Amino acid sequence: MSELRFDDRVAVITGGGRGLGRAYALLLAERGAKVVVNDPGVSLTGDGTDIGPAEEVAEVIKAAGGEAVANTNSVATPEGGQAIIDAAMEHFGRIDILIHNAGIVRRSTLAEMSYADFNDVLDVHLVGGFNVVRAALPHMSEAGYGRIVLTSSCSGLYGNALVGNYATAKTGLIGLSNVAAIEGAEHGVKCNLVLPGAVTRMAEGLDTSAYPPMDPELVAPAVGWLAHESCSITGEWLVAIAGRIAMAYAAETRGVYRGEWSIEDVEREMDSIRDRSQSVTFDVVPQGQAEHIGFSFGMAKEGNF
Repeated sequence: MSELRFDDRVAVITGGGRGLGRAYALLLAERGAKVVVNDPGVSLTGDGTDIGPAEEVAEVIKAAGGEAVANTNSVATPEGGQAIIDAAMEHFGRIDILIHNAGIVRRSTLAEMSYADFNDVLDVHLVGGFNVVRAALPHMSEAGYGRIVLTSSCSGLYGNALVGNYATAKTGLIGLSNVAAIEGAEHGVKCNLVLPGAVTRMAEGLDTSAYPPMDPELVAPAVGWLAHESCSITGEWLVAIAGRIAMAYAAETRGVYRGEWSIEDVEREMDSIRDRSQSVTFDVVPQGQAEHIGFSFGMAKEGNF
C-alpha cells in the first residue's frame, strides 16, 4: 500500500501545541500537510496564555522542511474561532482539514461544581467546536471538499465522576458532528469523531502507573486517517486508546409496540423493552433520524406486539 499523504492539504489543529494535538500536527506535517498550530498556551484549567507551545510545534515542523504557522486565538469565542480559520486562509489560501482537539479540565462533583467551571469547560470543548466548524464549513463547502474531526470521549459516552462539565461537552460534540456530517455530505465534507485515550497533562493527578503504553502517537494514526481524503466514513465515532482502535455507535433495542400503554404495561414489558438481542442501528448519513422514525412507524402500522 502506498503511503497516505497530505501534500497540498491545509490542516487546522486546535490545541495543537501539546499532547494529542501536537502528535496530530507533527504526523500530518510529516506527511506533507501545511499546518495551522492553534494553541493559546493556557494551563490545564484554562488560565493564562503562552505562545510557546504553538510556536515550538510550528518551528519543529519548519525545521523538518514543512510549512506551519502558530496561532494563539481561543476557540471559546466566535471571534477566536473565526480568527483561527482566517489564519489558514490568509497564510495558505484554503482549509481542507479541521481537527478540534482543544480542551481544559476542571474537576468537581456536580453538587459542588460552580457555574463558571461548568460553562468555561463547555465553551472550550463544545462551543469551541461550533465556533471553528461554523467558520470552516463555508470554505470547505465552496471548495467541495473537507475533513472535520471532532474530539469526543468515553467520559461522554459512559460518564465519569468529577467531570460533569467535560462529559456533557463531549456528548454534545456527538450531536454537532452528526449535523456537520449531514449538512456537509452534499458538499464533499465528512465529519467524524475520535474518542481518544492517552496519557497527557489531562491525566495529571491520576495514578497511571498500571496503564499500558498510552502515548498520543498511538492515537494519531486514527485521526490521520479520518483527516485523509481516503476516509470512507462520515458521522461515525472511532475509539483509539492504548493501541486499540474500535468503532463506537448508538443502538436501540427493537422495542415493544402497543396501541395503548399504562404505567403498569411499561412495568410488565420492561424486560422486553430492554432486550438487546434484536438491536437496531441507524446511520447518521444519509438520514438516520428518518430511518429511526420510519422503523417506529412501521411497527405501529403492523400492530406488532
